[in-house]
Amino acid sequence: MKITSIASAIVLAATGALVAGQAEARDQIRIVGSSTVYPFTTTVAEQFGRTSGMKTPVVESTGTGGGFKLFCGGVGISHPDASNASRSMRKSEYQDCQKNGVTDIVEIKVGFDGLTLAQSKQGPALKLTLAQLFLAIAKQVPGKDGVLIANPYRNWSDIDPSLPNIRIEVLGPPPTSGTRDSMHELFMEAGALQIPAIAALRKSDPKAFEAAWKTLREDGAYVEAGENDNVIVQKLEANRNAFGVFGFSFLDANTAKLRGVALDGVQPSYDNIAGGKYKGSRPLFVYIKKQHVGVVPGLDKFAAEYVSVRALGEDGYLAKKGLVTLPKTELDAVRKAVTGMIPMPVPSI
Repeated sequence: MKITSIASAIVLAATGALVAGQAEARDQIRIVGSSTVYPFTTTVAEQFGRTSGMKTPVVESTGTGGGFKLFCGGVGISHPDASNASRSMRKSEYQDCQKNGVTDIVEIKVGFDGLTLAQSKQGPALKLTLAQLFLAIAKQVPGKDGVLIANPYRNWSDIDPSLPNIRIEVLGPPPTSGTRDSMHELFMEAGALQIPAIAALRKSDPKAFEAAWKTLREDGAYVEAGENDNVIVQKLEANRNAFGVFGFSFLDANTAKLRGVALDGVQPSYDNIAGGKYKGSRPLFVYIKKQHVGVVPGLDKFAAEYVSVRALGEDGYLAKKGLVTLPKTELDAVRKAVTGMIPMPVPSI
């Protein structure tokens, strides 16, 4: 072996020992990611802290995309042990993880959430189609000749005279949030497909179609309200004419002040989300860094608590927090993957 190769091997060995030593020095689990999953993971963390004899895990709300960046940054004390996500990990994010040495990732599908449009109970009750929601906040909409133009609608009644004559103001998540991704796919793309002139672009010009449903207004009708969904709740309380986009659990926790807006005739409710009637339904996830299991104390036990019957069962404490829980057969499969710490496959997209 060449001297340079020996030197490289020593450096690599020392680096590996340092990473292991750093991770071993930390005795508190660190979790980042989605603001939507945050309240559920926080509840599990508090339960774990009360019953395990270990420190309560630290949970940070960084947004899904921001969480994956931190989680995939590497292995060791300076990197999180788990990441919450309001969408599944993308192939590009998985590849970033692999590139930075995060080679074994355990995916936990924890349940379902409903992406909701909500308003103050003091405001005028609204029912919308997904097409009308698209027309309210898309940057470009079809003109009279069907060609896309800058969105001219200022009030809801401009879209449809039957809607209230109040200014369009929708508070929602920023681009780093998994909720933003879900809003594009579940609300905006579905709404675009209800509008013939835009739906036709999917075949004739797929790039133009994608740009249409992925690009939001920048003139104040759509307001990025940050990663903390509680801020949107507070702003809706202060402004009776505004509307907000966030997960069902936040609506469920504030039913005394807020109401959900029916979309395409279906109210956002637990039963409608669980039964698949509500089109805004989406799965929620937690990702565990297997390389930290056995190094950061209690990480495997925390994961086991998350998928336990008392947490994720139909009558578990997370259902009481507003999580739409998994069917028993699916939960059994998730629990098997978690207890066996089986790494996830490479995402397809």
